[in-house]
Amino acid sequence: MTAHGSFETPCFMAVGTKATVKAMTPEELKILGAQVVLGNTYHLHLRPGEKLIKKMGGLHKFMNWHGPILTDSGGFQIFSLSGLRKMSEEGVEFNSHLDGAKHFISPEKSMEIQMDLGSDIIMAFDECLQYPATNEEIKRSMDLTYRWLVRSHKAIQNNQQRDQNLLFGIIQGSLSLEHRKYSLEQVTSVDLPGYALGGFSVGEPIHLMHKLLPDVAPLMPENKPRYLMGVGTPLDLIISIDAGIDMFDCVLPTRVARNGTLYTWQGKVSIKRLEYKEDSGPLDAECDCYTCINYSRAYLRHLFLSGEILSARLNTIHNLHFYMAVMKKAREAIEQDRWEAYRDDCLTRFVRSDKQI
Repeated sequence: MTAHGSFETPCFMAVGTKATVKAMTPEELKILGAQVVLGNTYHLHLRPGEKLIKKMGGLHKFMNWHGPILTDSGGFQIFSLSGLRKMSEEGVEFNSHLDGAKHFISPEKSMEIQMDLGSDIIMAFDECLQYPATNEEIKRSMDLTYRWLVRSHKAIQNNQQRDQNLLFGIIQGSLSLEHRKYSLEQVTSVDLPGYALGGFSVGEPIHLMHKLLPDVAPLMPENKPRYLMGVGTPLDLIISIDAGIDMFDCVLPTRVARNGTLYTWQGKVSIKRLEYKEDSGPLDAECDCYTCINYSRAYLRHLFLSGEILSARLNTIHNLHFYMAVMKKAREAIEQDRWEAYRDDCLTRFVRSDKQI
């Protein structure tokens, strides 16, 4: 339960990095079944600034989304800046990708930003390590992440609005089970409302994540949400749910939609392909989203090749609807004790989706 309501799991969170899920209105997100929206500390700190958002009544009011909001601490974005950042025990000094201006974010500053935004679920400030990394680098990074978690937790506890913010800790450790167990013991030693697995989708072969998850996820506390950050494809979601993961986020469904790639129950579709030029059928005959009910593959292809804004809108509506449907069906299958059958059906469909149709 958050300050802005509860949500059911397993749950896929729509990514609204800069206080908007690209091409979508909040009302449309609700219709699609979105329960939680994710914002990003790094981007919102740089533009328009957390103080302005706080002055405008907080992120919920600012973007007109009144359900739960989770904010990423900014660690992953700072990690991706590479040569533009300088790490220290205190935090990270970095140059803005917008104008080159210097900024500094510490665990305490990250908590302050996220509390000013009014986030329901706040992510602890962590270091997201590159792949591959040496054992020494992984150990140093895990220890730093733990020390930053302790500082993040203290900053939350010292704030008068602490009861409105749920802090999640982030477990690191790259692709080593030994290191993941070590980080998990560190992070879960701090009693928090939920815990996340970070440091995936950073360039590692995805099958290695699939192999590791069933050994790591079950070790996380059973009575608290388990969040896998930044993942992934429909196949990733099913494999991760089977391992015991509850929460997901990823820019993939909205990003690839704008590039003409669509996920369906029959496989992954590249709508730009010539074979769809005269295809009068719906994108996905098993889908009841607005796009599939009202438009043909031929029309969607035409919009994409013409560079029309409506292409991004209709494609995004479908991809997000599809992801929410996968999650809803997963929840129903778990409740009705038929998860294995649903899982196996999805695996058959989604393994095939690696090849675009």
